[in-house]
Amino acid sequence: MFMKKVIIISSYLVALSVSLAFTLTPPDKYEVSSGYSIGFKSADPSGNFKLLSGTVEYDSDDVTNTKFNLKIPVSSINTGNGSRDKKAQTEEWFDAKKYPNITFVSSKVEKNGTSLSITGNLSIKGVTKKYTIPATVSESGKKITFKGSFKVNRIEFGVGKKSDVVPDYMNVSFVVPATKK
Repeated sequence: MFMKKVIIISSYLVALSVSLAFTLTPPDKYEVSSGYSIGFKSADPSGNFKLLSGTVEYDSDDVTNTKFNLKIPVSSINTGNGSRDKKAQTEEWFDAKKYPNITFVSSKVEKNGTSLSITGNLSIKGVTKKYTIPATVSESGKKITFKGSFKVNRIEFGVGKKSDVVPDYMNVSFVVPATKK
């Protein structure tokens, strides 16, 4: 009788260990790869950022384990106008000397139908705000790609001053491909 209980308990512990091993599998690690785009659009200005780097930990079985850590160098801004790009680097706008990067670090990812809702901290010019960004994801071999768009109120981040010329809200669109490490 005692031996039977030991076997039952041992079997239960083995099954629990196997179950935990599958449950606790870490998400796959990816690095942002070429083909990305970070664009911004308003009545004026519009443009993009030429550089983006970062990592994504993605779990297609449980997206709640997914994490983003992204960085955009402010110096890579491209509005199609060299003078405007230089002005964007100044203290009044992005203050690139003091705050050289725009960053986004996720804190929660949820599946929302066929899309994702990615919540995290967006930091621009030393100001951090919580944003929830909608995105779609596609997978192909060792590559995943996230696409979406959202609005950013530049005034909340101290980027420029309120103006009749430059709108407060910028429409941001992105394509972020990442390759498995």
